[in-house]
Amino acid sequence: MTRSNLIGGEMLNWSDLHPVDARPAAAGPAATALLAAALQPGDSVLIAGPHAVDVITAVAARVTSVDLLLRSAPDAEEIAELLDETKGQVFCGALDRFGADETYDVIVALDGLERLVGPDTPKLTWTEALARLRSRLAPTGRLLLGAQNSFGVERLIQPAITAALPRDEDWARDVADTAPAGIKPLQAALRDAGVEIVQTYAVFPSLVEAQLAVTSVHGLAAVAAARTVAARNAGPTLMDPYRLVLDATAAGLGSDLAPAWYFVGGAERPGDAASTSPSVLPECAVPTGSGVLLEEHLLAALRVDDQATVRRIIPDYVAWLGDGGAGSPDNVILDGTSYRLFGEAQDGDVVTHLTRFARRVLESGSRQPWPAGGDPHALTARLASMAGITVTEEVSASAEVIRPMGSAEQLATVARLADELAHASARAILFEGTVSGIRRSLPYRVGHAVLNPARVIRRRVKRLLRKVRR
Repeated sequence: MTRSNLIGGEMLNWSDLHPVDARPAAAGPAATALLAAALQPGDSVLIAGPHAVDVITAVAARVTSVDLLLRSAPDAEEIAELLDETKGQVFCGALDRFGADETYDVIVALDGLERLVGPDTPKLTWTEALARLRSRLAPTGRLLLGAQNSFGVERLIQPAITAALPRDEDWARDVADTAPAGIKPLQAALRDAGVEIVQTYAVFPSLVEAQLAVTSVHGLAAVAAARTVAARNAGPTLMDPYRLVLDATAAGLGSDLAPAWYFVGGAERPGDAASTSPSVLPECAVPTGSGVLLEEHLLAALRVDDQATVRRIIPDYVAWLGDGGAGSPDNVILDGTSYRLFGEAQDGDVVTHLTRFARRVLESGSRQPWPAGGDPHALTARLASMAGITVTEEVSASAEVIRPMGSAEQLATVARLADELAHASARAILFEGTVSGIRRSLPYRVGHAVLNPARVIRRRVKRLLRKVRR
């Protein structure tokens, strides 16, 4: 590969591959899977913008010629040395200085268009950048474009602290440099630029670590997406990430609130694997077949106080575990009356799996037919008893209180506890009033006047008997 060609607008003391105060380059198994589906051996490819080394090498391994457009001079030198045996060139500089006349069969811009220029470019809007890339595409070419969602699920999970304190890469940038907000405006902008959209993927949990890309966020695909978002946001959050993704999916907003998207644009090409439109990238990321996650089925029953369903399902699930099954309810698919694993087998006995489910119920802050604020042992024992299993505990063991994952779920749990406390207080007041009324009634006073002398006599007789025995 030709050593990096400086074309102007390059950043000499900056790295997108090894950032200090910026987001990393686009990466992830979903990105690699998309490239494997879209590229043909004879394609000429342009990789525009920051992409992780494994993504770049995956492209170089599949095609005979690949060019790169990078704004970082250190990154350009590193990639040129890494791909020394690969046919192609590395252009270092900004997109608006990219003056080559060559067109490409495939243009890969999975990082988006915002990082194709540096501070020397005063203004290059997203639409203008798209038009410049589009002009480099061959008539039968294919554009693989990534875009961040400015109002994705993470906006509801974590506070946007960078809005008040921009990162280094955010300084001196025009607000129009960002992509249009929302999936529909993005699709409209692509069509206006003459790009025919072949496929759209919702990407989770982000462009820089694309673990999963799906064409439709529903069913088991939604569960897989929720897992990736929850894994990325394991600390304190505004809302439970796992439940938020599933709730958004249930409302039909799974794709609209996805953290990012991949757009496959251009003409259909014979023999192109992407023309088969794989619905999941990587294809093994979501289990095939019908069914629902056992955990979601049980939670839905608990929310409406359907204890009959819970008492029917738990013994069947425990029997499945006894027959060699190995998975907690969050890793088991219920398909009619049969069970199968969602992912890898999990070690543990029946009580271990039920305890995990109990903890996840309490962490989710979901409504249940039993008192709020319960400990996992008590809930585990209640569930195990439905299958005829007794869970023992040391007398000295203290009850563990599980806090819901998100602040919103914590507030909901506090409100529920306050409501239960108010009802318990009202019942105590009613009981106290009933007892007080009985004590003031005439029958009670007459009975007390009659029985009181008898009690006095009985005590005196017992004292006399004790003296006689001595």
